[in-house]
Amino acid sequence: MPYIPHTDADRRAMLETIGVSSLEALFQDVPAQVRFPRLNLPPAASEMEILEELNVLARRNRSAGHFAIFLGAGAYHHFVPSVVDHLASRGEFVTSYTPYQPEVSQGTLQAMFEYQSMIARLTAMEVANASHYDGATAMAEAALMALSIVRGQRKKVLISPMVHPQYRQTLRTYLPADSELAHVTGDEDLTLGLSDLVAALDEETACLIIQNPNFLGELEDVQGLAEHVHSRGALLVVVSNPIISLGLLTPPGDYGADIVAAEGQPLGAGLNCGGPYLGVFATREEYVRRMPGRLVGETTDRLGRRGYVLTLTPREQHIRREKATSNICTNQSLIALRAAIYLAYMGPQGLRSVAELCYHKAHYAAREIAQLPGFAVTTVRPFFNEFRVRCPMPVAELNQMLLEKGILGGYDLEKDYPHLEREMLVCVTEMNTREQIDRLVAALKEAVK
Repeated sequence: MPYIPHTDADRRAMLETIGVSSLEALFQDVPAQVRFPRLNLPPAASEMEILEELNVLARRNRSAGHFAIFLGAGAYHHFVPSVVDHLASRGEFVTSYTPYQPEVSQGTLQAMFEYQSMIARLTAMEVANASHYDGATAMAEAALMALSIVRGQRKKVLISPMVHPQYRQTLRTYLPADSELAHVTGDEDLTLGLSDLVAALDEETACLIIQNPNFLGELEDVQGLAEHVHSRGALLVVVSNPIISLGLLTPPGDYGADIVAAEGQPLGAGLNCGGPYLGVFATREEYVRRMPGRLVGETTDRLGRRGYVLTLTPREQHIRREKATSNICTNQSLIALRAAIYLAYMGPQGLRSVAELCYHKAHYAAREIAQLPGFAVTTVRPFFNEFRVRCPMPVAELNQMLLEKGILGGYDLEKDYPHLEREMLVCVTEMNTREQIDRLVAALKEAVK
């Protein structure tokens, strides 16, 4: 039975109110010849036929398991323990909405509280929220939060050219019209060091955003950076991608970051054809009332029993337009749940083991590739699990050859940095066996014969 929400009398009353004689008159501004175009659709098919057609289309795709993957640049192929799928697929988690009624949402609220606690510990920050959409939007929200904290004449956001190019594009979209996204000498100057960025800080700068490890996989020299930034009255925002690196590297809180954003996809989410992903966000307790997104707190009820609630911001806080901490009122709590399960299952030592495997396997791959005639590893600074390789042929052409051998090659850097012609960003994770790395090296060697 069709659901028709309005009666004929309802429609007549609405048309009279707006002064229109008929429904057709609402479309008078649309040229008549395009109002009801003929659709070139095939004849109707049965459900069985449609399912077969969809299966044929689906079989044209190949999953991550069909390739040896050396592509990273923001989305990383990591092992997802089966316990993550098993627990996260429980019906109460899959169907849950924002838990505004704590009396019926204690399980979801506790899961988010545990997620926040583990993210705070991982980043060495004092408080974390219950997530954002993805790493790019989390970084953009960090910039908006910094502008809100410093206020006054500070309307400038200074960002390193080593931050993920797509994150920088997202930030341009997010920033209000009266603010400025500043660079030192443009997006393409990769010769800049952090000292150059610090020198560019002025009385109009609200924050400095860096990525560590940066987009090219290199580790930034962050010793003393926060002190320099703070001495100029600005805040330090650190994008910790890939987040797995925090299992091995010094966390941003320990070197003075004020806000930390990251892509949480490696923490049990899988590649998922590009999404859904997870925006990690953490900050210092003094800024907690400026923090966007949801925050779950632990409390006790009137009988003294432990309980969990959304705290500090009521629901209406998220729909107050320019007065809200953020107008993104929803998040990725299901993916945050997966991250919580992954982190709890792996534990500190497990996460460190994954990070160490990524680090050592990447350095093995870099040493082997560096010995190939025609190829050169152009990363000269310390790196985590991604490094640059200059190739003797266009990267797109090389990657097509690798694809035919069941290898998903590195990221073509020329797309974002035109002067890095024929350079690819190679990523190695714990999923890449020595046999796969050797296959890559052999395939590269064969490609230039």
